Amino acid sequence: MPARPRFDDDQRRARLARRHRLAPGTGADRAEQVVDDLVAVHATDPATVFLAVAARLAAPGTADTERALYTDGTVLRRHGMRKTLFAVPADLAPALYASTTAKAAAAERARLLKDFAASGRDAAWTAAAERAVLDALAAALDTSPDGLTGSQLGELVPQLRETIDYGVGTSYQAAQPVSMRLLRLLGMEGAMVRRRPLGGWTSSRHRWVPGPPVPAAPKPAERAAAQAELAARWLASYGPATEDDLVWWTGWGVREVRTALAACAAAEVELVDGSTGFVLPDDLAPESAPAPWAALLPALDPTAMGWKHRDWYLSPEHRPELVDRSGNLGPTVWWNGRVIGGWAQRPDGEVAVELLTDPGPEARRAVAARAATLRTILADVRVTPRFRTPLERRLTA
Repeated sequence: MPARPRFDDDQRRARLARRHRLAPGTGADRAEQVVDDLVAVHATDPATVFLAVAARLAAPGTADTERALYTDGTVLRRHGMRKTLFAVPADLAPALYASTTAKAAAAERARLLKDFAASGRDAAWTAAAERAVLDALAAALDTSPDGLTGSQLGELVPQLRETIDYGVGTSYQAAQPVSMRLLRLLGMEGAMVRRRPLGGWTSSRHRWVPGPPVPAAPKPAERAAAQAELAARWLASYGPATEDDLVWWTGWGVREVRTALAACAAAEVELVDGSTGFVLPDDLAPESAPAPWAALLPALDPTAMGWKHRDWYLSPEHRPELVDRSGNLGPTVWWNGRVIGGWAQRPDGEVAVELLTDPGPEARRAVAARAATLRTILADVRVTPRFRTPLERRLTA
């Protein structure tokens, strides 16, 4: 058998720089280009979407992301991998739903019906509450075209103000609002969708509007085809990567990942540690290193969170400072494809940087310039990550 092509860590970092639009000269003109190249941007923390895109625009800012999300609808917030909320290209939404969200939403609906039934609310009660929510959203469009918040829906739909007993008989038993569970489910299924929030771009108080008709549950062949599409798009931006990386990123089972890799004819390559990586079959050519580059990326940035195995860009000795207890990466500072530190915004607006390794004077100057650009983007906005890390807390203390 011929030897497998080998990709060392420098080659992986060169791909990362160009394909994630971090290398000099690769900045995008529009937010859609960034989101498409990243495949999906974590949206659990609203600031992540705006700062991740801004870091990759030729003219950094937040206005173009607002346009894409709220005016043109070319970028959508959708539940996807690992039941997490992401911002995704609109044309990827059907494949995301068929490959990933539909199965998660079905499991969520089954749990909701079980928990509601345990509190004396049967399936008919739940269906009536759902209809009331969607009817309220539809009726409000004439007077509130931007939609209604969860609180406003609660005023119109009394069922949302009720509570259920969750975890009865366990140490975590608690009263849980019906609104939290029901609105999350309808959002996962796509029956209602998030629009412009109250307040600025860091706000989590989104308005809701009716969504398109919820698709029928995908048939096995449809799900497999959608998984192959999503895997191919991910490999184009994140390959070479291991099977384990794709299992982690998608939340699929190992068998599903292997089937998807086979369906997109992924080619095996050897990584520097001897493990097997995968790339698309026409993507085997090595890439030269780009010009030196620096970046300040937000918490949960898709580049930092793109792989399960991260030693080739994140030193294990830096993780205690940059990762929270759940494994979420906080704000990071990059130099030539490696994480070299972290950053935080202080209450007075200053962007404070701490380097965990000395990258030399050229890198320090480049990082300082990026910090100055970020400070300009933030202007009067103050950003505190939802998932805080030891270094970020220390910088803002």
